[in-house]
Amino acid sequence: MKEKTKTAGGQDMNNYEAEVTGAEALLKCLIEEGVDTIFGYPGGAIMPVYDKLLDYSDRLRHILTRHEQGAAHAAQAYAMVTGRPGVCFATSGPGATNLVTGIANAFLDSVPVVFITAQVTSGLIGTDAFQETDILGISTPVTKWNAQVKKAADIPDTIARAFYIARSGRPGPVLVDISKDAQFENLSYSYRKCTYIRSYNPVIPLHIRDIESAAVMINHADKPLILAGHGVILSGAADELKALAEKGGIPVAATLLGLPAFPQRHRLFAGMLGMHGNYAPNVLTNQADLIIAIGMRFDDRVTGNLKKYAPEARIIHIEIDKAEINKNVRVDLEINNDAREVLTALLPLLREKSREKWIREFRILDRVEYEKVIRPETEPGEGEIRMGEVVNTVSDITEGDAVIVTDVGQHQMAVARYYRFSEKSILVTSGGMGTMGFGLPASLGAASGNPGKPVIAFIGDGGFQMTLQELGTIMQYQIPVKIILLNNSFLGMVRQWQEMFFNGRYASTEMVNPDFVALAGAYGIQARSVTRREELSQAVGTMLAAEGPFLVEVAIGREANILPMVEPGASVSEVTLTYR
Repeated sequence: MKEKTKTAGGQDMNNYEAEVTGAEALLKCLIEEGVDTIFGYPGGAIMPVYDKLLDYSDRLRHILTRHEQGAAHAAQAYAMVTGRPGVCFATSGPGATNLVTGIANAFLDSVPVVFITAQVTSGLIGTDAFQETDILGISTPVTKWNAQVKKAADIPDTIARAFYIARSGRPGPVLVDISKDAQFENLSYSYRKCTYIRSYNPVIPLHIRDIESAAVMINHADKPLILAGHGVILSGAADELKALAEKGGIPVAATLLGLPAFPQRHRLFAGMLGMHGNYAPNVLTNQADLIIAIGMRFDDRVTGNLKKYAPEARIIHIEIDKAEINKNVRVDLEINNDAREVLTALLPLLREKSREKWIREFRILDRVEYEKVIRPETEPGEGEIRMGEVVNTVSDITEGDAVIVTDVGQHQMAVARYYRFSEKSILVTSGGMGTMGFGLPASLGAASGNPGKPVIAFIGDGGFQMTLQELGTIMQYQIPVKIILLNNSFLGMVRQWQEMFFNGRYASTEMVNPDFVALAGAYGIQARSVTRREELSQAVGTMLAAEGPFLVEVAIGREANILPMVEPGASVSEVTLTYR
């Protein structure tokens, strides 16, 4: 029997007359937090939770991945497409440690995931018991918060805190480790969502005077440039960013994870920043007199040589995490607030300007890049199929309206450069961590969180083979992901660096690959191989029209390079357009 009562703060609190076990309490907590999908892998220490999970199968869908790392990446992708925290289960010992790469990936990309691990019984903790590891100590550097629960009565409050911390402020992964005896132990269950922790203050009052100062700086700038990061998407500020850019006539460049924050067909879109970004925003960063950085952290892939970065510009940094401000780049004005709140307050203070002369400078450099790099890479021609050609074909057919997932490597940069993201697009990729093997499990997580919208995964042959066991998960649940496997029989990005900086000495980068079409067939997944460009459009169309999962393997140029490139140690304005 269940009755609703109110707490002193006016919130609903759900009371249950009957006692429940800690394992059942955990599942009830997840339901209270709106969870409907869990990715995980069972084991001895977490078995009580899985036993109770059978009783909640009508409310909680569990997707059994083939490896805990796959579950972590799937949960992250689920969070990225839904905007809600992903949830991942694993057992103790190796189950927990197999999550660490996925936890770190979510941490560096600021994605809210609640990881639940099991632990040996509380009396054995610290004795090096079978499958005991100190997952709190291991995960501390790559979680926003973690905690260990040894008593069933502590489960509801701990889970409530975990969700609050994961989703508030700058989002990120949290981990709760629950001993096996706490899962068996009974408690009188009640749940109250967490909305306040005394030592944690993620909601920062708006710095109005700083916003007014920012408006003055922008209004008086001749060559302002907006740098849009993942934080624009996380804060839901895409509309405000567009309005700000249009009112001020300000070009917008984006980081890798910030690409869907601004429509790429818009006249003010300047391109992608960074090592393999577009020519214009890289060169003109060092000519801008004002940089407005929004929800980004000035990582090395964006800045190049810091000593030569933006020498002419004053810098405004709008960032919710104070630790990121002045960490890599010294700024002139810091606004430590949520991006959407800041842009909403800033917009009415801006003067309307066109800045056509400044925008024209981007268009001139765009034409240079188009002739030297983009046209040869994307337009059909002679010889081997090119990565850009494949991505461009998919972009045309989908009209930019899809969930795009990538693995890591050359193909990731090709997707970032040549898929034309629209306002309806979602990009799921590994940014800060650069995790090979991310793509396949992330694609099934994305599809699980966004049914009805096409989910297309671009994956290289190297990364694919790191987590290909997740084809089994796709098969079991008939998850309708569309996989484009770009096969050059090399670890392509490593090979490119070996060619450019190690005198072409290809050390351990050439791969002897299996028959990928036959491999997909073994998992009951439709597949076909493309070796001639005349087959490409038809194969992509067939893939997108298919009911269930589908894999298209495309044989691409074995020694193609991704350009432009800001070489290590170079300034962003010293970008290389051609090589050889």
